[in-house]
Amino acid sequence: MSFLSRRALLAATAVLGLFTAGLAHAADVTIAYQTGADPAKVAQADGAYEKATKASIDWRKFDSGADVIAAIASGAVQIGYVGSSPLAAAASREVPIETFYVAALLGDAEALVVRNGAGIAKPEDFKGKKVAVPFVSTTHYSLLAALKHWGVDPRSVEILNLRPPEIAAAFTRGDIDAAYVWDPALGKIKENGKVFTSSAQVAKWGAPTFDAWIVRKDFAQKHPEIVAQFVKVTADSYADYAKNGASWTAASPQVAAIAKLTGAKPEEVPDLLKGNQFPLLKEQLSEALLGGGTVEALAKTAAFLKEQGRIDAVLKDYGPYVSRTPAEQAAKLN
Repeated sequence: MSFLSRRALLAATAVLGLFTAGLAHAADVTIAYQTGADPAKVAQADGAYEKATKASIDWRKFDSGADVIAAIASGAVQIGYVGSSPLAAAASREVPIETFYVAALLGDAEALVVRNGAGIAKPEDFKGKKVAVPFVSTTHYSLLAALKHWGVDPRSVEILNLRPPEIAAAFTRGDIDAAYVWDPALGKIKENGKVFTSSAQVAKWGAPTFDAWIVRKDFAQKHPEIVAQFVKVTADSYADYAKNGASWTAASPQVAAIAKLTGAKPEEVPDLLKGNQFPLLKEQLSEALLGGGTVEALAKTAAFLKEQGRIDAVLKDYGPYVSRTPAEQAAKLN
Protein backbone atom coordinates (compact mmCIF):
# COMPACT_ATOMS: atom_id res chain seq x y z
CA MET A 1 0.00 0.00 0.00
CA SER A 2 1.41 3.38 -0.92
CA PHE A 3 1.32 6.32 1.46
CA LEU A 4 -1.70 8.45 0.58
CA SER A 5 -2.48 6.57 -2.62
CA ARG A 6 -4.78 8.20 -5.15
CA ARG A 7 -7.56 5.73 -4.35
CA ALA A 8 -7.24 6.37 -0.60
CA LEU A 9 -7.24 10.11 -1.18
CA LEU A 10 -10.40 9.93 -3.27
CA ALA A 11 -12.09 7.80 -0.65
CA ALA A 12 -11.08 10.15 2.16
CA THR A 13 -12.22 13.14 0.12
CA ALA A 14 -15.61 11.53 -0.42
CA VAL A 15 -15.98 11.00 3.32
CA LEU A 16 -14.97 14.59 3.99
CA GLY A 17 -17.49 15.74 1.41
CA LEU A 18 -20.23 14.09 3.43
CA PHE A 19 -18.80 15.54 6.63
CA THR A 20 -18.70 19.07 5.30
CA ALA A 21 -21.98 19.00 3.38
CA GLY A 22 -24.29 21.66 4.69
CA LEU A 23 -21.62 23.25 6.85
CA ALA A 24 -20.78 26.09 4.49
CA HIS A 25 -20.73 29.42 6.25
CA ALA A 26 -19.10 32.80 6.14
CA ALA A 27 -15.75 31.67 7.58
CA ASP A 28 -12.85 33.17 5.67
CA VAL A 29 -10.51 30.28 6.43
CA THR A 30 -10.81 26.73 7.73
CA ILE A 31 -7.81 25.50 9.70
CA ALA A 32 -7.04 21.89 10.60
CA TYR A 33 -5.22 21.31 13.87
CA GLN A 34 -4.11 18.17 15.69
CA THR A 35 -3.82 17.17 19.34
CA GLY A 36 -0.08 17.53 19.91
CA ALA A 37 0.93 19.97 22.65
CA ASP A 38 2.54 23.17 21.38
CA PRO A 39 2.73 26.80 22.63
CA ALA A 40 0.61 28.17 19.76
CA LYS A 41 -2.49 26.47 21.15
CA VAL A 42 -2.55 29.21 23.77
CA ALA A 43 -3.02 31.75 20.98
CA GLN A 44 -5.61 29.50 19.37
CA ALA A 45 -7.60 29.34 22.61
CA ASP A 46 -7.32 33.09 23.19
CA GLY A 47 -8.57 34.06 19.72
CA ALA A 48 -5.24 35.70 18.86
CA TYR A 49 -5.24 34.32 15.32
CA GLU A 50 -8.67 35.80 14.57
CA LYS A 51 -7.64 39.17 15.98
CA ALA A 52 -4.38 39.33 14.01
CA THR A 53 -5.70 38.01 10.68
CA LYS A 54 -9.06 39.81 10.94
CA ALA A 55 -10.51 36.61 9.51
CA SER A 56 -13.32 34.37 10.68
CA ILE A 57 -11.60 31.06 11.43
CA ASP A 58 -13.24 27.66 11.54
CA TRP A 59 -10.90 25.46 13.61
CA ARG A 60 -11.32 21.73 13.00
CA LYS A 61 -9.61 18.98 14.96
CA PHE A 62 -8.13 16.02 13.05
CA ASP A 63 -6.61 12.80 14.38
CA SER A 64 -4.02 12.28 11.63
CA GLY A 65 -1.98 14.09 9.02
CA ALA A 66 -3.40 11.88 6.29
CA ASP A 67 -6.88 13.21 7.04
CA VAL A 68 -5.56 16.78 7.06
CA ILE A 69 -3.92 16.31 3.66
CA ALA A 70 -7.11 14.83 2.23
CA ALA A 71 -9.12 17.78 3.54
CA ILE A 72 -6.68 20.30 2.07
CA ALA A 73 -6.56 18.47 -1.25
CA SER A 74 -10.37 18.52 -1.42
CA GLY A 75 -10.51 22.25 -0.70
CA ALA A 76 -12.38 21.79 2.58
CA VAL A 77 -9.39 23.16 4.54
CA GLN A 78 -6.99 25.95 3.59
CA ILE A 79 -4.35 25.74 6.35
CA GLY A 80 -3.36 22.59 8.20
CA TYR A 81 -0.97 21.03 10.70
CA VAL A 82 0.80 17.88 9.47
CA GLY A 83 3.85 15.77 10.12
CA SER A 84 6.84 15.48 7.81
CA SER A 85 5.93 11.99 6.57
CA PRO A 86 2.43 12.77 5.26
CA LEU A 87 3.79 16.10 4.02
CA ALA A 88 6.52 14.37 1.99
CA ALA A 89 3.99 11.88 0.63
CA ALA A 90 1.59 14.66 -0.38
CA ALA A 91 4.35 16.70 -2.03
CA SER A 92 5.47 13.60 -3.92
CA ARG A 93 1.93 13.33 -5.28
CA GLU A 94 2.10 17.05 -6.19
CA VAL A 95 -0.77 18.15 -3.96
CA PRO A 96 -0.83 21.99 -4.32
CA ILE A 97 0.53 22.93 -0.90
CA GLU A 98 3.33 24.97 0.67
CA THR A 99 5.11 24.49 3.98
CA PHE A 100 5.35 27.90 5.65
CA TYR A 101 6.26 27.17 9.29
CA VAL A 102 8.18 24.30 10.89
CA ALA A 103 5.97 23.88 13.93
CA ALA A 104 8.03 21.38 15.91
CA LEU A 105 11.18 19.29 15.70
CA LEU A 106 9.89 16.05 17.18
CA GLY A 107 11.54 14.32 20.12
CA ASP A 108 10.24 12.43 23.14
CA ALA A 109 6.68 13.67 22.58
CA GLU A 110 6.27 10.79 20.11
CA ALA A 111 7.22 7.33 21.30
CA LEU A 112 6.95 3.59 20.78
CA VAL A 113 5.38 2.01 23.85
CA VAL A 114 5.21 -1.73 24.54
CA ARG A 115 2.36 -3.09 26.64
CA ASN A 116 3.22 -4.68 29.97
CA GLY A 117 3.09 -8.44 29.57
CA ALA A 118 3.40 -8.34 25.78
CA GLY A 119 6.73 -10.15 25.88
CA ILE A 120 8.75 -7.47 24.10
CA ALA A 121 12.13 -6.89 25.71
CA LYS A 122 14.40 -6.50 22.67
CA PRO A 123 13.93 -5.45 19.03
CA GLU A 124 13.67 -8.97 17.62
CA ASP A 125 10.72 -9.60 19.96
CA PHE A 126 8.57 -7.40 17.72
CA LYS A 127 8.41 -10.23 15.18
CA GLY A 128 4.88 -11.63 15.12
CA LYS A 129 3.56 -8.90 17.41
CA LYS A 130 0.72 -6.46 16.76
CA VAL A 131 1.98 -2.89 16.61
CA ALA A 132 -0.48 -0.05 15.98
CA VAL A 133 0.33 3.28 14.37
CA PRO A 134 -1.61 5.87 12.36
CA PHE A 135 -0.62 5.24 8.75
CA VAL A 136 0.81 8.19 6.81
CA SER A 137 2.09 9.78 10.02
CA THR A 138 5.42 10.77 11.50
CA THR A 139 5.16 7.88 13.96
CA HIS A 140 4.61 5.42 11.09
CA TYR A 141 7.76 6.75 9.45
CA SER A 142 9.65 6.56 12.75
CA LEU A 143 8.46 3.01 13.38
CA LEU A 144 9.67 1.86 9.96
CA ALA A 145 12.97 3.68 10.48
CA ALA A 146 13.44 2.06 13.89
CA LEU A 147 12.72 -1.43 12.54
CA LYS A 148 15.21 -0.82 9.73
CA HIS A 149 17.82 0.34 12.26
CA TRP A 150 17.27 -2.81 14.33
CA GLY A 151 17.37 -5.08 11.29
CA VAL A 152 13.78 -6.24 11.81
CA ASP A 153 11.82 -6.91 8.64
CA PRO A 154 8.57 -4.89 8.89
CA ARG A 155 6.80 -7.73 7.09
CA SER A 156 7.49 -9.90 10.14
CA VAL A 157 5.51 -7.45 12.30
CA GLU A 158 1.73 -7.11 12.17
CA ILE A 159 1.51 -3.32 11.73
CA LEU A 160 -2.05 -2.07 12.21
CA ASN A 161 -3.47 1.23 10.98
CA LEU A 162 -5.30 2.83 13.91
CA ARG A 163 -6.02 6.45 14.82
CA PRO A 164 -4.78 7.70 18.22
CA PRO A 165 -8.12 7.31 20.07
CA GLU A 166 -8.45 3.79 18.67
CA ILE A 167 -4.89 3.01 19.74
CA ALA A 168 -5.58 4.04 23.33
CA ALA A 169 -8.68 1.84 23.48
CA ALA A 170 -7.04 -1.19 21.81
CA PHE A 171 -3.99 -0.91 24.08
CA THR A 172 -6.19 -0.82 27.18
CA ARG A 173 -8.10 -3.91 26.02
CA GLY A 174 -4.86 -5.78 25.31
CA ASP A 175 -5.72 -6.15 21.62
CA ILE A 176 -2.31 -4.83 20.53
CA ASP A 177 1.19 -5.40 21.86
CA ALA A 178 2.73 -1.99 21.16
CA ALA A 179 2.00 1.35 19.57
CA TYR A 180 3.90 4.36 18.24
CA VAL A 181 1.85 7.52 18.84
CA TRP A 182 1.65 11.01 20.37
CA ASP A 183 -0.40 12.56 23.16
CA PRO A 184 -2.98 12.35 24.54
CA ALA A 185 -3.01 8.69 23.44
CA LEU A 186 0.68 8.38 24.36
CA GLY A 187 0.04 9.38 27.96
CA LYS A 188 -2.83 6.92 28.17
CA ILE A 189 -0.88 3.87 26.93
CA LYS A 190 2.08 4.70 29.16
CA GLU A 191 -0.19 3.82 32.09
CA ASN A 192 0.06 0.14 31.12
CA GLY A 193 3.31 0.07 29.20
CA LYS A 194 6.85 1.37 28.92
CA VAL A 195 8.63 3.48 26.33
CA PHE A 196 10.82 1.33 24.08
CA THR A 197 12.19 4.21 22.01
CA SER A 198 11.18 7.73 21.00
CA SER A 199 11.49 9.99 17.98
CA ALA A 200 14.39 11.77 19.69
CA GLN A 201 16.39 8.53 19.51
CA VAL A 202 15.18 7.67 16.01
CA ALA A 203 16.37 11.11 14.89
CA LYS A 204 19.86 10.24 16.16
CA TRP A 205 19.70 7.12 14.00
CA GLY A 206 19.29 9.36 10.95
CA ALA A 207 15.52 9.67 10.59
CA PRO A 208 14.42 12.97 12.16
CA THR A 209 10.78 14.03 11.96
CA PHE A 210 9.00 17.34 12.28
CA ASP A 211 5.56 18.89 12.24
CA ALA A 212 4.67 21.79 9.98
CA TRP A 213 1.98 24.26 9.08
CA ILE A 214 1.03 24.06 5.41
CA VAL A 215 -1.30 26.09 3.21
CA ARG A 216 -3.02 25.59 -0.12
CA LYS A 217 -1.05 27.45 -2.79
CA ASP A 218 -4.12 29.20 -4.15
CA PHE A 219 -5.09 30.50 -0.71
CA ALA A 220 -1.56 31.73 0.01
CA GLN A 221 -1.51 33.61 -3.28
CA LYS A 222 -4.93 35.17 -2.68
CA HIS A 223 -4.47 35.97 1.04
CA PRO A 224 -0.76 36.46 1.76
CA GLU A 225 -1.56 38.84 4.61
CA ILE A 226 -3.51 36.15 6.49
CA VAL A 227 -0.69 33.63 6.18
CA ALA A 228 1.91 36.21 7.28
CA GLN A 229 -0.15 37.19 10.34
CA PHE A 230 -0.64 33.50 11.12
CA VAL A 231 3.14 33.09 11.13
CA LYS A 232 3.59 36.10 13.40
CA VAL A 233 1.07 34.88 15.97
CA THR A 234 2.66 31.42 15.98
CA ALA A 235 6.18 32.85 16.28
CA ASP A 236 5.13 35.21 19.07
CA SER A 237 3.61 32.27 20.96
CA TYR A 238 6.84 30.33 20.61
CA ALA A 239 8.90 33.31 21.72
CA ASP A 240 6.73 33.70 24.82
CA TYR A 241 7.19 30.02 25.63
CA ALA A 242 10.96 30.27 25.13
CA LYS A 243 11.02 33.18 27.58
CA ASN A 244 8.48 32.06 30.19
CA GLY A 245 7.69 28.40 29.57
CA ALA A 246 10.07 27.09 32.21
CA SER A 247 7.76 28.54 34.86
CA TRP A 248 4.57 26.98 33.48
CA THR A 249 2.94 24.45 35.82
CA ALA A 250 -0.21 22.36 35.75
CA ALA A 251 -2.01 25.34 37.30
CA SER A 252 -0.86 27.86 34.69
CA PRO A 253 -3.62 29.29 32.44
CA GLN A 254 -1.46 28.58 29.38
CA VAL A 255 -1.25 24.91 30.34
CA ALA A 256 -4.99 24.77 30.97
CA ALA A 257 -5.63 26.15 27.46
CA ILE A 258 -3.32 23.58 25.85
CA ALA A 259 -4.83 20.72 27.87
CA LYS A 260 -8.35 21.70 26.82
CA LEU A 261 -7.50 21.69 23.11
CA THR A 262 -5.37 18.55 23.15
CA GLY A 263 -7.13 16.34 25.68
CA ALA A 264 -3.87 15.86 27.61
CA LYS A 265 -3.82 16.03 31.39
CA PRO A 266 -2.67 19.46 32.69
CA GLU A 267 0.04 17.85 34.82
CA GLU A 268 1.47 16.20 31.68
CA VAL A 269 1.57 19.29 29.46
CA PRO A 270 4.81 20.92 30.76
CA ASP A 271 6.80 17.74 30.08
CA LEU A 272 5.07 17.23 26.72
CA LEU A 273 6.20 20.69 25.65
CA LYS A 274 9.75 19.87 26.68
CA GLY A 275 9.58 16.77 24.45
CA ASN A 276 9.83 18.80 21.24
CA GLN A 277 11.69 21.85 19.95
CA PHE A 278 9.66 24.85 18.77
CA PRO A 279 11.72 26.95 16.31
CA LEU A 280 11.49 30.73 16.58
CA LEU A 281 11.01 33.06 13.62
CA LYS A 282 14.74 33.67 13.19
CA GLU A 283 15.30 29.92 13.02
CA GLN A 284 12.47 29.54 10.48
CA LEU A 285 14.31 31.91 8.15
CA SER A 286 17.63 30.12 8.54
CA GLU A 287 19.19 27.72 6.05
CA ALA A 288 18.55 24.91 8.53
CA LEU A 289 14.78 25.23 8.06
CA LEU A 290 12.80 27.20 5.46
CA GLY A 291 15.99 28.44 3.84
CA GLY A 292 16.81 24.98 2.49
CA GLY A 293 16.98 22.41 5.28
CA THR A 294 13.26 21.63 5.18
CA VAL A 295 13.41 20.98 1.42
CA GLU A 296 16.30 18.57 1.97
CA ALA A 297 14.46 16.87 4.85
CA LEU A 298 11.37 16.33 2.68
CA ALA A 299 13.51 14.85 -0.08
CA LYS A 300 15.20 12.45 2.33
CA THR A 301 11.88 11.46 3.88
CA ALA A 302 10.37 10.85 0.45
CA ALA A 303 13.39 8.75 -0.57
CA PHE A 304 12.93 6.58 2.52
CA LEU A 305 9.20 6.19 1.86
CA LYS A 306 9.96 5.17 -1.72
CA GLU A 307 12.54 2.66 -0.50
CA GLN A 308 9.93 1.19 1.84
CA GLY A 309 7.38 1.00 -0.97
CA ARG A 310 5.12 3.58 0.66
CA ILE A 311 5.06 6.03 -2.25
CA ASP A 312 5.39 5.39 -5.96
CA ALA A 313 7.84 8.11 -7.02
CA VAL A 314 10.16 10.81 -5.71
CA LEU A 315 10.29 14.34 -7.14
CA LYS A 316 13.49 15.87 -8.46
CA ASP A 317 12.87 19.03 -6.43
CA TYR A 318 10.79 19.62 -3.30
CA GLY A 319 11.54 23.33 -3.32
CA PRO A 320 8.07 24.31 -4.65
CA TYR A 321 6.52 22.78 -1.51
CA VAL A 322 8.38 25.02 0.95
CA SER A 323 8.02 28.80 1.09
CA ARG A 324 9.99 31.25 3.22
CA THR A 325 7.93 34.24 1.98
CA PRO A 326 5.27 34.25 4.74
CA ALA A 327 7.97 34.17 7.43
CA GLU A 328 9.85 36.99 5.69
CA GLN A 329 6.67 39.03 5.59
CA ALA A 330 5.91 38.21 9.23
CA ALA A 331 9.36 39.46 10.26
CA LYS A 332 8.41 42.90 8.91
CA LEU A 333 5.16 43.12 10.91
CA ASN A 334 4.97 45.12 14.12
